[in-house]
Amino acid sequence: MSRSIFHKLALASVVIAGAVVLAGCQKSPPARFHLNMVEMAEKEMTDENQQTIANVLEAMFGTPDEPFVLPEAGLDIKKLQMAAGPVRSDRAGRNTGLFREHCVHCHGISGDGMGPTASFLKPYPRDYRQGKFKFTSTPTGAMPTDDDLARIIRNGVPGTAMPPFEVALAQPEIDALVEYVKYLSLRGRVEIALVMQILDLNIGETLPTDRATLVETVLLPEVEKWTTAPQSVIQPEQEPPAEFGSIASIEKGRGLFFDDKKGNCFLCHGTTGLGDGQTTNYDEWSKQVHDLRTSSLATLERREQLTADFQARIAAAENDEEIEALEEEQTTALAELEEAEEKSRWKLAILEAHALEPRTIDPRNLRLGVYRGGRRPIDLYYRLEAGINGSGMPRAPLTAEEKWQVVDYVLSLPYEPGGELGVDRVMAARERN
Repeated sequence: MSRSIFHKLALASVVIAGAVVLAGCQKSPPARFHLNMVEMAEKEMTDENQQTIANVLEAMFGTPDEPFVLPEAGLDIKKLQMAAGPVRSDRAGRNTGLFREHCVHCHGISGDGMGPTASFLKPYPRDYRQGKFKFTSTPTGAMPTDDDLARIIRNGVPGTAMPPFEVALAQPEIDALVEYVKYLSLRGRVEIALVMQILDLNIGETLPTDRATLVETVLLPEVEKWTTAPQSVIQPEQEPPAEFGSIASIEKGRGLFFDDKKGNCFLCHGTTGLGDGQTTNYDEWSKQVHDLRTSSLATLERREQLTADFQARIAAAENDEEIEALEEEQTTALAELEEAEEKSRWKLAILEAHALEPRTIDPRNLRLGVYRGGRRPIDLYYRLEAGINGSGMPRAPLTAEEKWQVVDYVLSLPYEPGGELGVDRVMAARERN
């Protein structure tokens, strides 16, 4: 990619932002989807390739105001139309624009988790485009079911800014938002698939954009992940054992929690369950940004060391011929580095404009009694069976009985001394005296 292209792309977000400011109080332009610019920067997509991807996505999915899906996508266009577009009601009182009314301020118009309020929230709102959802009844790598998504919308995510909508929304409205979340996620996954298709092209080849190829090689593999989700729902190998909820079961769970060959839960959640164990990891959404920024900064710091290395080699050269060869090698290396530096500056500019500041993961404080994926025993069982997709929480190598015992122990932690719902140690001692 030429230096001029990188310079042009680095300035693009600044130009767009300036245009918005200059627009002032004029009529707002139609809403538009944004490309996944972090993905574009990481894979070094040229402006030509970006335009191709944008054109294909609009042809396959339409716009935020006028969504469109091919029949093969398996999505309900009427539900999408209820969720999409500006906020309004018809004469019968039927509401449309539900996503923009209730969700876009956090999750963003493109479902990228970068709405106007996103940077102020912890944790950040979910970015749907990668097709990774944390709290599901399906294994890691599988898509959630419609029921999983509906449950999150109805109940919210405790301990986060995601509120419950059970009272605010009727069931048809919840169904419409579920469909729209699937639509945004499918669009995001297709975008990533198009990037990968372009990377596989040979020099001189262009991305095939005929309908048959796009449907067969790009769309259908992603659609299948959604259509097969209900068949992959985790079914516990056994129901909670008879002793579930007993002191004996809780004590067995405690042992598994601290067993570094079994649960190994204390590694992240801490020896007291306060979430103060390993806290330096990034979830997969932040890790992509963190790694891209780190590698770009490392490139910009290479020049001084590279120059020093060549100077040392030239100083140690034994004759003019060797010195000349080293100087030519240095010139070539610095020219290559200059191109890499230009790319790195472009990538950093993209991250500045199109990514949130990476944050490390805060493991759950299990003594608070706040479980983001739900507090039913089966919800915690799902977390042990499947892990938490994208978060670094792995699947626990436990038997079904052992999983129920760990669930027992985790549910008991808030009620222990020092837990949010437990007996205060000082008050307990005072009572005993």
